[in-house]
Amino acid sequence: MTATKAPGEPPAVPAAPAGRAPSIAERSRRPPFWRNPWRHPWFLEGFTWLYLIWSLVPIVIAVLFSFNNGRSQSVWQGFSWRWYFSDHTNSVLHNPQLHAAVIQTVRLSVLVTVIAVPLGVLFALGINRWRGPVPSTFNFVMILSYVIPELIFGVSMFFVFTTLFSTVHLGTLAEVLGLVTWNISWPAIVVQARLVTIGRQYEEAAADLGANQFQVMRRVMVPLLAPAIFASAVLVFSGVIDDFVIVDLLSSSAGNTPMSVIIYSTQHGGNGGPALNALGSIMLAMSLIIVIIGYVGYRLLTRGERGGGLAALTAISGEGT
Repeated sequence: MTATKAPGEPPAVPAAPAGRAPSIAERSRRPPFWRNPWRHPWFLEGFTWLYLIWSLVPIVIAVLFSFNNGRSQSVWQGFSWRWYFSDHTNSVLHNPQLHAAVIQTVRLSVLVTVIAVPLGVLFALGINRWRGPVPSTFNFVMILSYVIPELIFGVSMFFVFTTLFSTVHLGTLAEVLGLVTWNISWPAIVVQARLVTIGRQYEEAAADLGANQFQVMRRVMVPLLAPAIFASAVLVFSGVIDDFVIVDLLSSSAGNTPMSVIIYSTQHGGNGGPALNALGSIMLAMSLIIVIIGYVGYRLLTRGERGGGLAALTAISGEGT
């Protein structure tokens, strides 16, 4: 029984024999891509390129005008490092407010990472090893922090430090406590996912060989958890760099105000200029450097395991959890 060809239907293309690539003549007889768009989804590719251009071009323009020799943010007046360090009054290096914002951002990122990551690792170990309804409740609370709006959390922390624990004044200490509370879920969830992946057979084998709990933790668990710990540290550090809501509510003066708040308040007040573009470029460069370090470090720590660069980016971005 032979199949009939409908009017207007393109001629059937004979399939190439198994093990042989189709010839040029066979490829030329295939229907054009617009008759089968899923073979070559040109409209999806075009939409992707349009999105990338729409989102990246404004950033490129802002970074470009941070090197403008003049004060204009619309007319190019020559390349200069004036707004980074050359101008002895208005540059990021010499402007006390901008310079303090960079120092405060780095200070908060380091302090929060150093405090939140070890606590998150301990939470992950406790939740993973502790059985019963209580650890399940704690695990639910950890996941719930991704759902709670950051504004609600920031306002709550503001009232905590101004009403309940008034001994903790607004400023660096309040910012660190608020950011640690907000970001501790990252290492807890990421490390717990790693614990589920590796199982308990390695620590049980080490215990059977005579290792005590401290030796099992130091020689077995820490090396196995190192990729997750490193990825969570990158997540926390980069998250603190661009955090705005919590630090805006918990800061008290220009001396403990990070870059994100300075950029918003200055630009929103209409006093922005190329120096503000330079400050934003420094903030962007810090985030990119942390992401690159996280990518390279995760690849080195997971040598020999499954997955490549995509797996590393997935783990660092937190989507693998």
